[in-house]
Amino acid sequence: MRSTRQVLKIALVILAAAGLAFPVQAQWTPEEMMKVKTVGSVQVSPDGKRVVYTVTEPVMTEDKSEYLTQIWMAATDGSGSYQFTFGEKTSSNPQWSPCGQWIAFTSSRSGKNNIWLIRADGGEAERLTDVKSGVGSLGWSPDGRSIAFTMADPSSDQEEKDQKARNDARIVGEGHKMSHIWVIPVAKDAAGKREVRRLTQGAFTVNDWDWSPDGKSIVFSHQPTPVADDWTRMDISVVDVASAAIKPFAASGAAEAGPLYSPDGAWIAYAASNLPPTWARVAWVMVAPAAGGAPRKLAATFDEQPDLVGWSADGRGLYYAETNRTVNRLGFVPVDGGAAKILNSDDNSVFGVSLNQTRTAFGLNLQGWDRPAEAFLTPVAAWSPRQVSQVNADAPKHPLGKTEVIRWKSKDGLEIEGLLTYPVGYEKGRRYPLILNVHGGPAGVFVQSFIANRATYPIAAFAAQGWAVLRCNIRGSSGYGKKLRHANIKDWGGMDFQDLMTGVDRVIAMGVADAGRLGVMGWSYGGYMTSWIITQTKRFKAASIGAPVTNLISFTGTADIPSFIPDYFGAEFWDNPETYRAHSAMFHIKGATTPTLIQQGEQDVRVPIQQGYEIYNALKRQGTTVKMVVYPRQPHGLQEPLLVLDAGRRNIEWFKEYLK
Repeated sequence: MRSTRQVLKIALVILAAAGLAFPVQAQWTPEEMMKVKTVGSVQVSPDGKRVVYTVTEPVMTEDKSEYLTQIWMAATDGSGSYQFTFGEKTSSNPQWSPCGQWIAFTSSRSGKNNIWLIRADGGEAERLTDVKSGVGSLGWSPDGRSIAFTMADPSSDQEEKDQKARNDARIVGEGHKMSHIWVIPVAKDAAGKREVRRLTQGAFTVNDWDWSPDGKSIVFSHQPTPVADDWTRMDISVVDVASAAIKPFAASGAAEAGPLYSPDGAWIAYAASNLPPTWARVAWVMVAPAAGGAPRKLAATFDEQPDLVGWSADGRGLYYAETNRTVNRLGFVPVDGGAAKILNSDDNSVFGVSLNQTRTAFGLNLQGWDRPAEAFLTPVAAWSPRQVSQVNADAPKHPLGKTEVIRWKSKDGLEIEGLLTYPVGYEKGRRYPLILNVHGGPAGVFVQSFIANRATYPIAAFAAQGWAVLRCNIRGSSGYGKKLRHANIKDWGGMDFQDLMTGVDRVIAMGVADAGRLGVMGWSYGGYMTSWIITQTKRFKAASIGAPVTNLISFTGTADIPSFIPDYFGAEFWDNPETYRAHSAMFHIKGATTPTLIQQGEQDVRVPIQQGYEIYNALKRQGTTVKMVVYPRQPHGLQEPLLVLDAGRRNIEWFKEYLK
């Protein structure tokens, strides 16, 4: 006896043959997901009456593939939202002046990224800087008379001449372009000019920084070079604005970052790593007298990876952002040694939290698995987020695959958590293809953000195809505390692999997944695990590997983070080559038969493209079905919308072919 679904399918075939077929219901596709806009830089005015934020959307034409960002403004009750900047060039990083009458922002509308100034009530923007290498971050002085900014050292006249003459050989590890702090007055001098003045210089590059309340100094973190591997050597110093004299503030063996002055200027808070610093990072909030003295460690936060947002107005504590299991949360840690506490308790994740200058309101991007990003603000006094934008009001409203948190016991009894997205139109009792998604890091984490955000792995589009997707926060992940984050040290491809396999078994046991139609995908460390999986099991009918680490030895010798694997495995490869081989997919690749798609950026320095070529050639020479797609110009993550779209389409077609 035929089921209702079978009868309906037969009826549709008959209607189609008669020319009477009904239109197919619109669904999420990579193309439709490109219509979802990104919200960022939510900044509340000092008086708490207005909010500026940025909106980013892709521009894809015959001659363009880029993201365009513009600034928007709204009243804090959500009314009167309107686009504030326009043009074919991005405008971003809006910052209110202390008086609330002006907004400074950066834009490349003049070629390089410069600082522009515009009245908060609107008008024509004026360019403040004319730099050669581009402005990085910026911040108003407390009196509003000047703006400090960071800028990478520009090329010298001789360097430009050599580049033009193609006489530009470079020495590895030398000639780094450091980022330093500069300051420019807002008002013009008697000659109608603004004199830009350099505040920091030396053999270091500046990261984050903060003005003192009296405007007399700037505290900043710095590291010896801009090379990613040097973050472990980050220290904090203070520069006197008048004299440009620099003095050290925090320079222990730990990595110190994110310095912030207290409202009265008497204290400086910062985040300090474990000692020595490790890539599976641990950090605590420290507070020290601004005049100098021993720092004091505050209570540990849940994940021990706090991202400092700002001091409370009364100076009694600090606000921070941190992942807590599958949700990005906002927290508060008191300076008196009291326990840290979480301020938001629902399942919506917060991103890009900022504190306004009067410390009365937070600006943030709020989203959930079924809720696209919008700009919100909430009073500091009580968590009560109020939506101020309608950026995605016109975004597609196609059905979404329900997403929920599931938990299971791994092979050794450790509880693991993940996000399971069901197929659109899921029917209990029916089994569906399942795609296992592995995050990067390995200290990455899957959180509850909108599943239709544009992505290389388009989750909403997978669900629309009738597939379930399991995103696992396995051991090694952030969001669950130091113990779980450190649980994969010296064990990549060991119990983390078992966490994934038991997660798949859990979804099969739930009656959701079809054990005969399994796929797996992941980027970076997720690419490592996907490569590893196809050498360890034949359970999966298809794999998509993105920017994979496939050979721990050659990766360590070519990546821009050569300390990464030695840190995780406790030895250099020349001291313990057998461990490196034992945990590398390339030394287990013989006999791998899973049809595999490989995707990688050609300019990837984090995981050099040779890693992808290694596994591609090994699979091809064994006669395994394999396809490798190289994305020109792209670094570790794809940054051009047409290429992101291409990757998403290819992933769908690949799994559609092999998960029939």
